[in-house]
Amino acid sequence: MTDEDLLQASTDLRVALGRLVRRLRQGYVVGELTLPERSVLSRLDREGPATPGCLADLERVKPQAMGVTLAGLVERGLVERRKDDSDGRKVLMTVTEAGVKLLTDRRSETTRQMAAALAEQFTEAERRELITAIPLIERLADRL
Repeated sequence: MTDEDLLQASTDLRVALGRLVRRLRQGYVVGELTLPERSVLSRLDREGPATPGCLADLERVKPQAMGVTLAGLVERGLVERRKDDSDGRKVLMTVTEAGVKLLTDRRSETTRQMAAALAEQFTEAERRELITAIPLIERLADRL
């Protein structure tokens, strides 16, 4: 593959994934979580408690922006602050039961929509190709 082919493939992949992400986000309803709030809540659910500074680093945002995001989540009762057992000076952010429920409900709906599209619009062979590509897309995301 030439450098030009690689650049074109990268452009095509970026555009396709961008369209997919936008389509998934179209289900956003006013009053629901903002995209940064959803990202942080999902991360806390997947990876467990973290300090605000660590979350800012992982989400690649300034600490002040993370503070605003976390304040919104705390205000809604989806995340809570607690002291770190190993270092009482540190504050850890952790997802609440209400936060887990909200994520589960949202993921279930999005997953149902995606499963329906896969079942109705893709052949078995195409579904297998998509499934095979998942680890590669995850690895690419980890490297960016």
